[in-house]
Amino acid sequence: MAEYAHPESVVSTEWVAEHGSDSNVRLVEVDVDTAAYDQGHIAGAVGWNWQSQLQENVSRDLISKSDMESLLGNAGISNDTTVILYGDNNNWFAAWAFWQMKYYGHGEVKLMNGGRAKWEAEGR
Repeated sequence: MAEYAHPESVVSTEWVAEHGSDSNVRLVEVDVDTAAYDQGHIAGAVGWNWQSQLQENVSRDLISKSDMESLLGNAGISNDTTVILYGDNNNWFAAWAFWQMKYYGHGEVKLMNGGRAKWEAEGR
């Protein structure tokens, strides 16, 4: 993997293939195309809709901390869960989710390098 300013925030598709089903890991897909998850996703991943779950509907800003806590809880994510985010379109909205999770203090959150496109290109 290339050098990154914060390599602790990125995992490879190989890492996800090896560890995606670990009991303390939760895969979350967040796509620009909100129908993409329903068309297929990495086994065990949950899908978040950036339009309805990751933005405040009036100001189009961050969701509240309580809404984030509910979203995480409904996805089976606790403070000890390592969350791996990925999506289409160069991880645009996966990165939006990453930023919000970091903003609200979730320690173990990472982006899958290459997102959905790389995963599919590798035939995984």
